[in-house]
Amino acid sequence: LMRPWFAAFPSRGLRPPSVMPSAQLRGGSRRGCRLLIAVAVMHLASDNVFAHQTFMQVSRRQALGAASLALGGQATAASAAVDACKDGANNCFSTASGGKNKMSPWKWPASMKREDAIAELRSVVEAYPQAGQADVDQGGWSFAVDDLSSKGYARLEFKSGIGNFARFFNGGKPFIDDFEISVDSDQVGIKSASRVGDSDLGVNAKRINYIAAGLRSKGWTAPGI
Repeated sequence: LMRPWFAAFPSRGLRPPSVMPSAQLRGGSRRGCRLLIAVAVMHLASDNVFAHQTFMQVSRRQALGAASLALGGQATAASAAVDACKDGANNCFSTASGGKNKMSPWKWPASMKREDAIAELRSVVEAYPQAGQADVDQGGWSFAVDDLSSKGYARLEFKSGIGNFARFFNGGKPFIDDFEISVDSDQVGIKSASRVGDSDLGVNAKRINYIAAGLRSKGWTAPGI
């Protein structure tokens, strides 16, 4: 049987938040933040969210996502499953980001089952033209990781910036952009980012908007950029 999460800290005499004196709850120390994240992960582990992993195997990204969920944060499981963009990035959008890099998750119709939504999402993504569209992604695309049906996650590589631009700035090689999708219980987290450079010349926004439009045509709530 799993012990209560607060039983993991007997040597420090810590109490569960419901009985912790108010003086101990004041302040925003790093130690307090670490404790809250650890508490969140252990609490979720007791509900089998991370049942297949030990505490030491839980990644920082998963821990932060779990803490946000358990403590009432705004991040969703889907948005936490993709990384946020680097602060101030001009070539990235993510559902895990804020500010200028923020984008909203995509949601399928309430009447649709998750497995059907995954199948429909795949069909829209795979309909993306290999020749590109709106003068972007003219080098084609491919799945780098395709666990969409089994785990609800996929990462695609899009080749953009071919021709003279690539020859001059990238040694003749096309620029590679990563497009990630992560399916939660009722929505999809997304990240689209260029690997190199600063500005993307609007490539990531055009890619996101094209796929989002395809989903909206099928009844999804899929905001673009």
